[in-house]
Amino acid sequence: MKIPSAIQVQTLDQYTIKNEPIASIDLMERASERFTHWLLKKVLRAQDSFSSIIIFVGLGNNGGDGLAIARLLKKQGFNPHTFVVKFSSKSSEDFAINLNRLKEVGKVSEIHAKKDLPNIPDNSLIIDAIFGSGLSRKITGIAAETIKHIQKSNSTVVAVDIPSGIYCDAINTDKIKVIADEVLSFQFPKAAFLMKENESYIKSWDIAGIGLHQKGVEEIKVNKYFTDISEVKSWLRPRSKFSHKGTYGYLLVMAGSKGKIGAAQLTLKAALKSGTGLLTAYVPSCGYEIVQLAVPEAMCLTDPNEEMLSKVPDISNYKAIAIGPGIGTNELTTHMLNSLLNQLNNPAVFDADAINIMARNPRLLKAIPKESIFTPHPKEFERLVGKCEDTPQQWEKLTAFAKENSIVTILKGAYTAVADTAGNIYFNSTGNSGMATGGSGDVLTGIIAGLLVTGYSPLQAARMGVFIHGLAGDLAAKTIGQVSLSAGDIVNYLGQAFLTLEE
Repeated sequence: MKIPSAIQVQTLDQYTIKNEPIASIDLMERASERFTHWLLKKVLRAQDSFSSIIIFVGLGNNGGDGLAIARLLKKQGFNPHTFVVKFSSKSSEDFAINLNRLKEVGKVSEIHAKKDLPNIPDNSLIIDAIFGSGLSRKITGIAAETIKHIQKSNSTVVAVDIPSGIYCDAINTDKIKVIADEVLSFQFPKAAFLMKENESYIKSWDIAGIGLHQKGVEEIKVNKYFTDISEVKSWLRPRSKFSHKGTYGYLLVMAGSKGKIGAAQLTLKAALKSGTGLLTAYVPSCGYEIVQLAVPEAMCLTDPNEEMLSKVPDISNYKAIAIGPGIGTNELTTHMLNSLLNQLNNPAVFDADAINIMARNPRLLKAIPKESIFTPHPKEFERLVGKCEDTPQQWEKLTAFAKENSIVTILKGAYTAVADTAGNIYFNSTGNSGMATGGSGDVLTGIIAGLLVTGYSPLQAARMGVFIHGLAGDLAAKTIGQVSLSAGDIVNYLGQAFLTLEE
């Protein structure tokens, strides 16, 4: 799913109006009908759910949506109170049409000054339609006062398309922004929804298609995408009836050090659950018995060093290699990684300490096989590229790093971002905060390596791996909750995650 900019969405609206063809007021009506249907289904389950329904509308097309929604709610038997925030003497043409339509069936009030602000009873439903996705300036005057008034209310707030005050494609550092419990975005997600700076203003969001012209959607060029379940399902490959373990690849996992053999276990178990045909662990000597007992399905080779990885094993038979979980960053392991890179020919998966070693020794990046996969968390990523001031800058550095080094780079976190080597970012739609726990990243490495070795391309393995990792975490959280979620639980629910995709 594409994530276009605010300007591109406006262009798509005009393309649809011209090529469907459809009048702009009718396209607005279509969007308002989608919003009202969603509101009735998700928020207004019973007519007595709220003490009142109050709709605040601006003077542009977002306000026009709000006026149409008020009229449609009245047709459903509700009695919303609609207030036009008069921050200007001008309005859009479609706003004016919908204002007249609403006045034919009910009263509309105006807010010119603070004295006009209505009393908002507790447990009201507020619908925010003051400013839309085209906003790019600071909010002042009566519009700002209205938003402050909404912020102080003890009400449920639902925003039309985007909360007023949130910039669609950038960070608004001003605090004059609507805090929305729910947002329904038209046709596409907004980049703003994926920025951590907006977390306290956007608590939950959904998407509703409004029938924008399919050809226009296909032709518009973006570099941000949102990965959903339908796309991942389309990639899933059925296993052949006549396949055998060799069909699904020979994977080597190089992981662990004294005190961190658990990282190796989690990676190995996740790789097995992700379809790997033949799996070998390479661990320090201290990990031999642990791995043999914990993961009997894996073969185990040991480094001559008791506590750390110091030598490169024979890698000639392996289709893919994953390295990094729990290996440490000591000098012997650094030399080992340098030697490994000199022997690697195929894309590999690099995680955790393997990334930390390369952050300390940037020259090693030049030896990484093209289309290899990096899986840093935010701090590991900053060690590679330097401090990021905000989310948009973080995305810029992510795409630049992936493109300049020809490395598929996964930046872990909420809406985990996968950057390809062509300058695109794919945001993930699964996962929850219960997965912010030690070992979760080791599991992700195992999933991605398992998919890579079974024949998925590096980019597919990365995007699928991130999605399946999050899906397993979501399934686990439904059963045991987010607080008690552990990395081992994610492994245990991988089978159900794959089954969900297959079904």
